[in-house]
Amino acid sequence: MKNENKPVYLKLRDVIAAAILDGDYREGQMLPSVRAFAAQQGANPLTVAKAYQLFQDSGLVDVKRGVGLFVAQGAISKLRRQERDYFLKNIWPDITAQMRRAGLEIADLVKLEN
Repeated sequence: MKNENKPVYLKLRDVIAAAILDGDYREGQMLPSVRAFAAQQGANPLTVAKAYQLFQDSGLVDVKRGVGLFVAQGAISKLRRQERDYFLKNIWPDITAQMRRAGLEIADLVKLEN
């Protein structure tokens, strides 16, 4: 699996991004502290801080000194775009190749949902 080779801080970033996209943290809501998230994930606080820094660098969180990190306005749409781009570039090609090998069409998958 492609995710197995990812550094831990990127895996943590993915966990945080998924939580935001899943609605666990809404825009304007505070994220857990570095220590709290590290304890929750069983990770080193420095590694969590590195993951949080990625969110700061990309403008996905607002920093309120002495208070914490808050999900920035527009973060959800920006994360959704990033997820979509990643999926189409890195995941979808493997899926379509596997579908082709299995003789599956998109219509077959749509039928499964109904």
